[in-house]
Formats: sequence, C-alpha cells, structure tokens
Amino acid sequence: MAESETRYRVGGMDCAGCATKIDTAVRRVAGVADVSVSVMAGTMTVRHDGSSDLKVIEKKVTGLGYSVAPLAGSAAPARTQGSQHRHDHGHDCGDHAGHDHDHASHDHDHPHDHGEKEIEGLHGHDHAPMAGLWWQSRKGRLTILSGAALVAAYAVGHLLPAIASYAFIVAMLIGLVPIARRAIIAALSGTPFSIEMLMTIAAVGAVIINAGEEAATVVFLFLVGEMLEGVAAGKARESIQSLAGLVPKNALLEDNGQTREVPAESLAVGATIMVRPGDRISADGIIISGESAIDEAPVTGESTPVRKGVDAVVFAGTVNGDAVLRVRVTAAAADNTIARVVKLVEEAQESKAPTERFIDRFSRYYTPGVVVVAALVAVVPPLLFAGPWGEWVYKGLAILLIGCPCALVISTPAAIAASLSTGARRGLLMKGGAVLETLGKVTMVAFDKTGTLTEGRPQVTDIISFGLSEAQVLSRAAVLEQGSSHPLALAILNRAKSDGVPVPPAFELEALPGKGVSGKVGGETLDLLSPPAARERGTLSAEQDARITALNDEGKSVSVLLVNGVAAGLIAMRDEPREDAEAGLAALKSAGVKAMMLTGDNKRTAAAVAGMLGIDWRGEMMPEDKQRVVGELKHRGFIVAKVGDGINDAPALAAADIGIAMGGGTDVALETADAAVLHGRVSDVARMIELSKRTMRNILQNITIALGLKAVFLVTTIAGITGLWPAILADTGATVLVTINALRLLRIKI
Repeated sequence: MAESETRYRVGGMDCAGCATKIDTAVRRVAGVADVSVSVMAGTMTVRHDGSSDLKVIEKKVTGLGYSVAPLAGSAAPARTQGSQHRHDHGHDCGDHAGHDHDHASHDHDHPHDHGEKEIEGLHGHDHAPMAGLWWQSRKGRLTILSGAALVAAYAVGHLLPAIASYAFIVAMLIGLVPIARRAIIAALSGTPFSIEMLMTIAAVGAVIINAGEEAATVVFLFLVGEMLEGVAAGKARESIQSLAGLVPKNALLEDNGQTREVPAESLAVGATIMVRPGDRISADGIIISGESAIDEAPVTGESTPVRKGVDAVVFAGTVNGDAVLRVRVTAAAADNTIARVVKLVEEAQESKAPTERFIDRFSRYYTPGVVVVAALVAVVPPLLFAGPWGEWVYKGLAILLIGCPCALVISTPAAIAASLSTGARRGLLMKGGAVLETLGKVTMVAFDKTGTLTEGRPQVTDIISFGLSEAQVLSRAAVLEQGSSHPLALAILNRAKSDGVPVPPAFELEALPGKGVSGKVGGETLDLLSPPAARERGTLSAEQDARITALNDEGKSVSVLLVNGVAAGLIAMRDEPREDAEAGLAALKSAGVKAMMLTGDNKRTAAAVAGMLGIDWRGEMMPEDKQRVVGELKHRGFIVAKVGDGINDAPALAAADIGIAMGGGTDVALETADAAVLHGRVSDVARMIELSKRTMRNILQNITIALGLKAVFLVTTIAGITGLWPAILADTGATVLVTINALRLLRIKI
C-alpha cells in the first residue's frame, strides 16, 4: 500500500515535552509509519499507509490537550525509501508539490470543533500561538487563578492558622488538577515520565510530608514558567509566520479594461494586475508594461532596490518603487515565493539535526534515570543511615523537578528554528537542521561558473575600432542584431541601449549559419562575423588577428564588424563575474574554507575567469565529471558544498555533502538541493556557513545552561541549601533562558 503524508497545524505546543508526547501518542496509531513534530512551527507531519483513521490521530492529539487541524490539501503520496532525503530527515523536505499549504492558518489556528469541548480545561497550553495579551489566554487565566488562590491561602493562614494547611492544599489543587489530568493522559499515551507527571508526584508528595505551602508555591511557579515558555515559543513562531503577512490581502485586477480590487488569494495564473507606486506586489509574476525600482528586501534580504522592466520576474511581497506596473500572474497564492519559503522553513523545522536526535535519545534514558536517583535519595539515607524520612523524601521530590529534560530537549530545536527563520528572511534557505548543522563543517565549496560565479549572461567588455568611432562600431553591430535572442546579440543590444547609441532599421538582413549576420543600412553593406568567417574573407590584418587572439586568451568571445567588406572594428564579450564574487570568495577564505570552480566552458575561458577571481579551477567538464571531482574531494577528507543552478549540476549537487542552488530560477532554488541562495550572491554562501557556526555555538551555550543549572541545583538540594521552589525554577527557568538565548539568533546581522 502506498504511503501518504498528512500535515497538521497543532495549537498549544510550547516546549519539547509537548512534541515528545504528541509524537509518542500518534506513533501508536495503527498504520502510522513516521511522525515529525515542530514546536516552533506549530506543525506535525504524519506518514501513514492509508489504513490509518485520521480522526483517531486527531483525537489522540486533542486528548493530550492540543488543538489540531489538517492543513488544506496536505494529503500526498509519500516518497519511497529510496528517494528519501539523504540526510535522513525523517520526511522528504523536497516534496512540496504534493501538499499545498493552508496559508490562512498562518494567521489563525482554528481548532476543530469536535476537539474543543473534549479538551476544555484539560491542557494548560493555549490553543493558538501565544500572540496578543497573555492574560487573555487559557494558560494566563489559570496562572492568575493559581496565583490568586496562593495569595488567598497566605491570607487565610495568617488569619486562621489552624486551617492554613488546608488552604494551601486547595490553592495547590486549583493549579494541579489540570496538570495531573494531562499527566495521566500522557502516561496512557506512552509518555509516563512527562514533566506533568514529575510535577504531580512532587506536589502530592510535598503535601504528604506536610509541605503544602511549598507545594502550592511550586505549582504556581510551574504555571508561570509554562506561560513564559509559551510567550517565548510564540515569539519564535511569529518570526516565521510574519513572512506570510508580507503579501498584501488585496490586488488590483485588470478585467475587460477596468481595474477592480479583489482578494489576492483569488488571483489565477495568467491574470493581469496593476501595481501602483509604493504598493506591495500581490503575486509572483512577469512585468508586461512599465519600469520601476523594486524593493526586494522582504523576500531576498537585498537592501538595494532592483531596477526591473518588461519581461522581468517580480515576487509577491516586494514593494514597487516609482512607477505603475502591469504584471501577469505566474503563481497562485499558495505557490508564490513567500508561501513556499514559509512552507519550506516550517517543514525544515520538523526534520531533526544529528545533535537534536542525540539529545532526544539521551533524554529517553535521562528522565527515568532521574526518577531512579530521586527515589534512591528519598529512600536510601533513611533506610540505611537512619536519616529523617521527611527531610530525604523532600530532597527526592526536589530532584524530581530538577531532572525534567525540557530545557535540554528544546535547546537544539529552538536555536535551529530561529536560524532557519533568520536565514529565510535574508534569502538563505536551508532544508532542515541536518543541513544547517553540516554547513558549519564545510571545508571546500565547489562552484559552477555560469550563473553562479558569473552573471550568466555575456556583456560587452571591449569595443575596438579600425577607422570608425567606438559608438559607430557599436551602432552598426546593434543594427544587425535587432530581433535576435542569441545571448551575444542581446549583449550588444543592451550595451547600445545603455550607451544611448542610435540603432536605425536595417534592410535585407540575412543570417549566415555558423558565421554571423549581414545586412544593409544607409547605403552600407554590413557584416558581423565570427573570427574564422572573417579570416575566410581575407579581411583581417596580422595585427587585427593578434588582437582577436589576445581577447580570446582573456576568455572573451569576439565578433568582427565589416563595413563594405573591410574590417571596421571588433566587439568582445564575456560572461563577467558577479559584482560580489571576489568578496564572497575572500569571505570563504577568511573563514578557512577552500573554493574551486568546476565548469563546462573551454579551458581558456575558465582560466581567464578563475584568474580574475583567484580560484582553483577545472574546465571542459561534463556533469558526470563534476560529480567525479566532488567524490574525489570527499575522498581526500573535505566536507564539500556544491553550488550550482540546480539543473545541469544535479549529479554533483547530489554527490556533495551539501548541495546549494543559486537563485534566479525560484522553483529550482526551492525544490532542489539541500539549501538555496534566493538572490544569487556568492557572498551568501559564506553567510550561510557563518550562520551555521553561530547556531552551533548557540546550541552549545543552551546545553551548558540547561545541564549547568541542573547540576548546581542538584548539589545544593542534596546539601540541603535549596528546596522545592528553587528546583522548579531550575527547570522552567532554564527552559525560558534557553529559549531566549536561541531567539537572539533572530536578531543577528550576517
């Protein structure tokens, strides 16, 4: 039976324990093959064999106290094992086409009605991201109620000391009952050692040893900590979902010569929209009239507006600068660039990095281990060394609370979520934690040449005249190239346009296959020929021929202009390096990463471009040759990233440790390789590697905070210095600190 994949929006998750409980419960449903849950994105992907009852899956999640809603059109055939992503992400990051994203759900998390009654009052977590006013959320209300009950218990205890202990027990139960119910359901679903269970045991145990006041305080502090976790997780979630808000809600649709305002999500492919100066463009499309400066910073992170005219591609969410544009829509709302980026980032968060997978496995043994240690601390000293039972049971209960692994388990996904979001905002897309982690280890970057290190289109570099002015040579060459779409012809026409050279109409234009083009204008017979064709005519002097050879040696293509059969000038063209190529390669070098250029171009051109950039190179390579070189580099011990356009470099991209697609073809950039640079800057490869290194440093800091706080409080608790309420601070406090530290990655400048 073919596997299918269904994605859900899950409301109310704000710590790693939430994800673990959901994962464990859903895996127990018959027919479920794999589950991937992202706390930060608030999503879950379930791979199943088609026999699973999706209602049972949803009921499992709502039973744990979370809202769940399938993302529209999310069911899709899952890929076979052989085509799974090679980093073992747990799901296929690249399979976007099969499950369109419900972009409305970025703004609102509507739980299913059938689940709402069932979970009322059961789960302290919110049923939407913690956006807005915290005290209006269910979690906030429960925290306030628990706090008020605690204050009331102190007041009653002061006025009526005889019933003080009962007042504190009542105050504790107000907060503990929802926690205990969640603990029991989690245990029945396969997670017996949840934080809720540890909390419940500690609170009930504290009451038994007559520490009701502390029990009520600890429950209140636990709820405060959970609420703070929710606020922090909500901040991380907002950073991703705010991307979706960049696309305007409405668009000006041209219809039968009239313009009318329509919802942007209703725009069909092929429709024509009008974009006024200052407006956000409401859909991906191609300009059909007008020319304007487009601010692409929201999508690509490119701070300088880009001048675009007819036939140029524009992205939804970018801002039109100074002129009215008419744009033909090329992608529906669910498939526009921003929608796809949001979907890719959310899906990427569901895939786990090696560090995260290790910590998950570690926590599976760590938590039961803590329970055993707590039990031994509570029982061994009184039994073997005649220690006071009350004191040692109290210490055992405190250790239970210290031992919760929440902070440790969230340390990695929180940092990865923040980094993926930061990268996406700057046009750096990475498909999951494994990719992000591996990028920081890269020691060799192999670049394609055309369209990667270079602009991908030839430009006129030299105009050499023999008797005429340079402008006259350019004008006559442009006359002959009118109407041609050949890249070299376009280079000449673009140069003529930028130089403001007149291009009069030509007569009797004739293509000379394999040689060039000829025509007549103003009484002159003009020919624009390749050097071999010009040599055939015997029109080149030895000096002129030497000039052509010198230009060829610089990797330039040369066209020879003949006027009335006499050589009048040379036009040399070359695909020039990108503006930032040299700086980008220098940034890699300073980071200790080597670079190499692999190209199918002839060795003369390859050597010329490599010489300009100061980079090692291999020329005249077929796709399989590039793949072989990548394999050789890996064999020599390099961690290799291959950067290319994602089409003809597919074998090499697949062979590399990390395949990075350069921008331009947005579909290619988003659908192939492990990572993509949306705006095609060479320097962004170095930025991606730097972001990875910063993320790994942040994860190390988080793990140190989580384990360090626990170690300190473990020692102080056994020594009798700290008790129950500092113990709960060691857990929730560490979780909040770790999340806040991870959120720093949202603000870094790379």
